[in-house]
Amino acid sequence: MAAIDTRQQIVEAADDLFYSAGFVQTSFADIAKAVNISRGNFYYHFKTKDEILDAVIDKRLADRETLLAKWDETADDPVQRIICFIRIVIVNQSKIMAYGCPVGTMTAELAKLNHPSRTRANQIMALFRNWLQRQFGALGFGKDAELHALHVLGWSQGVASLAQAFGDEVYVRREVEQITDWLHEIAVTGRRIPSST
Repeated sequence: MAAIDTRQQIVEAADDLFYSAGFVQTSFADIAKAVNISRGNFYYHFKTKDEILDAVIDKRLADRETLLAKWDETADDPVQRIICFIRIVIVNQSKIMAYGCPVGTMTAELAKLNHPSRTRANQIMALFRNWLQRQFGALGFGKDAELHALHVLGWSQGVASLAQAFGDEVYVRREVEQITDWLHEIAVTGRRIPSST
């Protein structure tokens, strides 16, 4: 097995385990077992768990950048692009119901630990916010684009948390329908979210 392939397999296994079990609960042995390599071979690629975490964050950032770029290319307009983001809670429903949002759970865990990598992990959430803000900007919301972006991002995190807590598929679909209706309404009317002052 080529070194690059082994490293990639380690990162992919760690990504899955950090999501399903959490960063703290995942050990070197867990990752080595998932990849079926010896501890010595493992340490050739990564000396510390923090090194693996950084590689997982890089992977998650790259994966999300690729996904957002795909939506930019394939969806016809900003409303359809935002709907792609909204529907991710249905597309990944079984995993979200089991483990929550992979981005939200990681940022929350690292924040609780006051881990040095939490700022880098937060870049994934910022990536979503900035992308959503561009979509709302393209719809003509100007300075209110960020308010709408944060509204949708907060909505997605809340739905993911409650989906994990209650395991209610009907709830998830109902929420997706309601926020999609809201999006269509504001796209037509230009109505803004009231600013909190």
